[in-house]
Amino acid sequence: MADRLKPIVLVSTPWPLYSRPSIQLGALKAYLKSKFPKLQIKALHLYLKVAERIGYKLYHEISERTWPAESIYAALLFPKQLNEIKKVFYREAKNNTGLRKTDFDALTARIKEVSDNMIKAIDWGKFGLVGFSICLCQLTSSLYFIRKIKKSFPNLRIVTGGSVFAGDTIYQLLETFSEIDYVVSSEGELPVAGLIRYLMKSDGNSKTPSIPGLVSRNGSNIIGDVSFNQINDITSLPPPDYDDYFDLLKTFRPDKTFFPTLCAEISRGCWWKSITKSGEQKGCAFCNLNLQWSGYRKKRAKQVASEIDYLTKKHKTLSIAFMDNLLPLRESEEIFLRLHNLGKDLRMFAEIRATTSYEVLKAMRLAGVEEVQIGIEALSTRLLKKFNKGTTCIQNLEVMKHCEELGIADISNLILCFPGSDITDVKETLRAIDFAFPFHPLRVVNFWLGLGSPVWDNRHASGLTAVFNHPNYAALFPPDVFQSISFMIQSFRMDRVYQKKLWQPVKKKVKAWKKSYAELHSGLSYSPILSFRDGGDFLIIRQKRPGADPLTHRVNGIYRDIYLFCRTNRSLKRIIANFPQIGEDRIIKFLKMMRSKRLIYEENNRYLSLAVRPLEKEEK
Repeated sequence: MADRLKPIVLVSTPWPLYSRPSIQLGALKAYLKSKFPKLQIKALHLYLKVAERIGYKLYHEISERTWPAESIYAALLFPKQLNEIKKVFYREAKNNTGLRKTDFDALTARIKEVSDNMIKAIDWGKFGLVGFSICLCQLTSSLYFIRKIKKSFPNLRIVTGGSVFAGDTIYQLLETFSEIDYVVSSEGELPVAGLIRYLMKSDGNSKTPSIPGLVSRNGSNIIGDVSFNQINDITSLPPPDYDDYFDLLKTFRPDKTFFPTLCAEISRGCWWKSITKSGEQKGCAFCNLNLQWSGYRKKRAKQVASEIDYLTKKHKTLSIAFMDNLLPLRESEEIFLRLHNLGKDLRMFAEIRATTSYEVLKAMRLAGVEEVQIGIEALSTRLLKKFNKGTTCIQNLEVMKHCEELGIADISNLILCFPGSDITDVKETLRAIDFAFPFHPLRVVNFWLGLGSPVWDNRHASGLTAVFNHPNYAALFPPDVFQSISFMIQSFRMDRVYQKKLWQPVKKKVKAWKKSYAELHSGLSYSPILSFRDGGDFLIIRQKRPGADPLTHRVNGIYRDIYLFCRTNRSLKRIIANFPQIGEDRIIKFLKMMRSKRLIYEENNRYLSLAVRPLEKEEK
């Protein structure tokens, strides 16, 4: 039946990271090839070509910021909105020197030239189906390419999908943009395969049947529901197909080539997001990252190692970024030990939960994980409870300490201005930062409201008096479009001025934290800010200070054993039980003394020693 359908093409437009092939395109292409081996399938990483044309530095600066990225193609789509769009661009780019000084008119003219030339260079008429993967920062760019292509090829069928679509937004998108024929409401493999089977059998005039996970345009009617249609067992999936990305890269001049980071996946979904037996909803209150998936599915450790071995061998590059929202808790240690046993000098990135153990982190570091994003989000247990994180501040400090000790860069976020946060949350945060001072500073981000997130669903309980599209969309889109679609970034009414003022001391303190951390790590030799050396029956703790000589502390005998016992956070009850040879009063006195020197953190009668062991000592 493949002979009855023209080749299909999968497209990813700006602004994903240019240095990574699209896992959305790679995974979907590989799956479709396995199901339709005779069907010709092409994956167009158009964003890579745009990056090469405008320069990687400028492209990267744009791709890191949602609103500047969406502004550029919005100006090409809706030129009547230009003045308002330019205001959004410069307002959102004010903290970036490169973008702030960019001539917006010249930039959009250049982007238009590059984009239109790419569209003209492709014979779209030879394809039977075009699929667009639309994720963060890709909405306006995808709509631009779709509109341009459809204008020249009105009978070409276009299907879209991705993380920017969920629930009623899918129907709204089809009603608003007539150029789009189908929208995938869940992950793409099964719905797109179902669509291909229909097109192979169709005479081109019959109405699209109901395909689970696919919403279709049938004349003036829109049919289909936004159900999940996903692969139950992802161990059946083949490795992603990145051939088209690397083939494109080979066409660039030598000074424009680079070694890409390969995207890989161990799992899909989030195991923390679930419904308990009692019907209670688990999952982070602010998160809307898993609206296209139901449940949590994972690959086997052996399969993950085999895929990484295959991809790195095939494409001759050693950098890996795991795209999982959350790594599996039980299998992670085995996965990374298997990756280590490949004998390759891998460099990897992953997102992890704060409860990740030291043993797992050590296996990750051994395998080559150099950077992680941890679900920290807050340094206040009270606030973490409002976030529904299921973690505590002392757990966050523990995983930050372990990363510092193992030399894993931690690029985690600290969310400010969450609805309902109060002065107590701020005070707890300020106190915790004093103890987090030796570790890599967190990145401050202001809370933003995601469509479909728990806090959005329970807006009144969260203290939001109203929710609506972010006002920036009113500048990017004409009024009729703005009023017709519920966009993924929402805005809200609440005590926003109060929240901004409330969290100002934390912003100021994090800024000082970053400055001190950089100062204490300057120079030729690297050493931790707070570290210890073990003398067998004593410890020597070294505590670096900004603008002053380091302090040193000696901890002898049984107190050395207590300090080392608390490398993992321990309850007071367990500490006392583990060291019965000395009295409870003496233990408490020691712990309080160490806390006063900020060598131990205490929370709810749990204690965590903060000094790290230098990496070379740990490896021995």
